[in-house]
Amino acid sequence: MTLNDTTTTPVLIIGGSLVGLSAAVFLAWHDVPVIVIDKHTASSQHPRAIGFTTRTIEHFRHVGIDVPASLQGMKPPGRARVQSLVGTWFEEHPWTLRGGGSYGAEYSPVTAKAITQDRLEPILRDRARVLGAELRLGTELLDLAEEDDVVTATVRDRQSGREYAIDAQYVIAADGGGSGVREGLGIERSGRGHLSTQRSILFRAPLDEYLHDGIVQFEIEQPGLTAFLTTYSDGRWVLMLSDDVERSTEEQLDLVRAAIGRSDVPIELITSGRWELSALIADRFSKGRVFLAGDAAHQLPPNRGGFGANTGIDDAHNLAWKLAAVLGGESNEDLLDTYDAERRPIALLRHDQLFARADFKAHLEVGEADVPVLDDAAIELGQLYRSSAVLGADSSLPPAQTPDMWKGQPGTRAPHLWVTRAGERMSTLDLFRGGWVLLTESEQWVDAAREAGAAVNVPLDIVRMGQDVAPIEPGAFGDAYGVDSLGAVLVRPDGYIAWRASSESADSSVALTAALRVVAAPAHAKASAIG
Repeated sequence: MTLNDTTTTPVLIIGGSLVGLSAAVFLAWHDVPVIVIDKHTASSQHPRAIGFTTRTIEHFRHVGIDVPASLQGMKPPGRARVQSLVGTWFEEHPWTLRGGGSYGAEYSPVTAKAITQDRLEPILRDRARVLGAELRLGTELLDLAEEDDVVTATVRDRQSGREYAIDAQYVIAADGGGSGVREGLGIERSGRGHLSTQRSILFRAPLDEYLHDGIVQFEIEQPGLTAFLTTYSDGRWVLMLSDDVERSTEEQLDLVRAAIGRSDVPIELITSGRWELSALIADRFSKGRVFLAGDAAHQLPPNRGGFGANTGIDDAHNLAWKLAAVLGGESNEDLLDTYDAERRPIALLRHDQLFARADFKAHLEVGEADVPVLDDAAIELGQLYRSSAVLGADSSLPPAQTPDMWKGQPGTRAPHLWVTRAGERMSTLDLFRGGWVLLTESEQWVDAAREAGAAVNVPLDIVRMGQDVAPIEPGAFGDAYGVDSLGAVLVRPDGYIAWRASSESADSSVALTAALRVVAAPAHAKASAIG
């Protein structure tokens, strides 16, 4: 692996937090060797993100990660506007305006979970290592330069001081909102911009007696104190202050006691923090062989829709299979252009949804938006991809709607259905194991799929609904996927529908081959009369 103090790797990931670690897991699961560097040696003391949506849990389930049960239970968490925990409770309201906080659990075999980032990251590290990823913690980036078909990163081991180079075919920059990689590439950002600077006080206190009916977040409103208080349901709490004031230990304790409304509760201060809240989307998500993911691509402040970390994890999932296909010689590099085409509109959609929901009214001055608020399930499970890796998703379609409204529209996540295979109950999502899949009830598509896969040199798994697997509800497949008994659906390695033939085709081989030549961007398609 080393020559003249230079390490080589197919993919280098810069940043070893949630998004970088997720990217490492997804790539390693696709058998892509990957190195992750991060200047830190462990997770932050701050729990940071806590809510992980249904789609994120689907991603983790797919690669063998069983996220622990939520400490907050299965009921969607709630929020209250209060004088203090002890004082007057003015108002209680649900977690989200639309969807009840379920994030589309009725459309999935899994549910959203509440786990703190500092508990999830070690799970991701362990899984990444098991799958073969190499994590170089305590390693910082000094310089990044691209030339021809390689990106060279100059890095330093912060403990030993040793400097060396890493040559990568591709780089994923998951180095946060202040991404030095993005700035070095000269990529600008647009959006609402800087919103506020927040101060946080993380503390431990026995306050479970004030948690009832699922209320875990509190908007504190009293003379001299407007703040946000929330629990991580493990004894830790954080008080967020919408100012930028440095406070002594005693001043921090006084504010915590005021938010609680009691001075006789034992309080252990853990740490404090300073946070820049911004809403900014990079003008492009890639340049050359470098791809931006997570906050480096889109800085979305925390909200009840969970748009921050979850959007970044979705970035990583979208990019991983495309890099794997190109590095494996299955697809050409045109496929990588679809990353920006698919993910940047999603970031813009969520940016607009964030302010349409006015989740920051308590501490930010934002105008009323003209954007209609979408259901949680539409945003999480019903977003639409438009790119050359999808056929049939034109500009007339909405950017997102609930899965039952799409009914298998190309460019959307393949719907979940409960099915049985060899007597075992499973989800249709379990049929998508990282390769291309053709779903059909018709025998006519079996030979067509074999011919098409051979013609474009893309392995294609064929699943005959009703024979290989059986939907538990009769007729459910055709209804959910928008096809009749002679139709077929082509599903991408990431579980998104790339193409669909709603009914019988005059020449199935020609139709499917032509579709694969576009959506899979095959690297070595055979010359053939077909297509």
